[in-house]
Amino acid sequence: MALWGGRGTYTVVVAHDTLAHLAGPLGRFMQYRARLCHVTVRICNGGVRVTDQQMESGGIGGPRNWAPEPEGTELVGRSLGLRWAVNARDLGGYRAADGRKLRRGVALRSDGLNHVTAEDLGPLGALGLRRVVDLRSADEVRDAGPDRLPDGVTMHHLPLQATDFDIYLMIRDALGDSSPQRQRALLGEGRAGAMMTGLYRWFVTDPVARERFAALLRLLAAPEGTPLLFHCSAGKDRTGWAAALLLTALGVDRETVLADYLLTNERSAPVVDRVLADLAARGLMREPELLLPVFRADRDYLDAAFAEVEAGWGGFDPFWREGLGLDDDVLTGLRVNLLDGGGR
Repeated sequence: MALWGGRGTYTVVVAHDTLAHLAGPLGRFMQYRARLCHVTVRICNGGVRVTDQQMESGGIGGPRNWAPEPEGTELVGRSLGLRWAVNARDLGGYRAADGRKLRRGVALRSDGLNHVTAEDLGPLGALGLRRVVDLRSADEVRDAGPDRLPDGVTMHHLPLQATDFDIYLMIRDALGDSSPQRQRALLGEGRAGAMMTGLYRWFVTDPVARERFAALLRLLAAPEGTPLLFHCSAGKDRTGWAAALLLTALGVDRETVLADYLLTNERSAPVVDRVLADLAARGLMREPELLLPVFRADRDYLDAAFAEVEAGWGGFDPFWREGLGLDDDVLTGLRVNLLDGGGR
């Protein structure tokens, strides 16, 4: 089964006796065998209102107060308008701890760029990207294809794959056997959600995962490192935690960090609903809603990662220094590159 698309359309292909891939805003690439069908879903890649918020200046992870911006403030979470990367958006507009805002067009997050076509290369090129960071595993890149990028963009591959929380294997097994009992045994009774929660905790506890996220933050902080776009397959989990780390380091309050994370659900909801309905209509799943914990961003997942930071390091500041191995120079570089006004 394959799903790809963007602001205008999504196409789902389920191929008989072949290993295909479910991709896009659903969060992962999954492989399984099924009958042939084609489904085209038209959606509008509209935005969602995320209130830009004001914080008191403070240290990394310190307490902050927030209040809505005045009426008429420009909305944040702006879509990049890519037809074949529906979850591509700009982190610009969020307010940092020192009162400054993240600049537009310098820190960008997205789903995979492997399905972009010529019509997207123009808008991508207009972003003036210097670097793209791909967080997909080597298997994902091999199976789904490498990114398609404008000329002159440097690619960095920082693969993240949690073998102890193999969502791909779980979904493949569930969809490879249409038995409702087996599917419920694999996904039901909170099992899919627990797997996702475990994945987010792994983002924090695994040394290699921490090193990959730290490497991304260093690239964002490097001189002439931006504009930079980072992504995984759906721009939901690995990309979501990377964005949460970046925004938190700059002092963006937790509720705004969460709102940015949950924007994925707004962008992908029509496609998720259509795919679940199609799985049911074609007899592939009696209870397709069992897949919702995998397909959606959930605040419990992000909360689990932050709880692991607290449990292991006692707060974001020590996690930044001891867990990620980052120092004040990296934080200063992020502020120079990403915040209005620049300067040190």
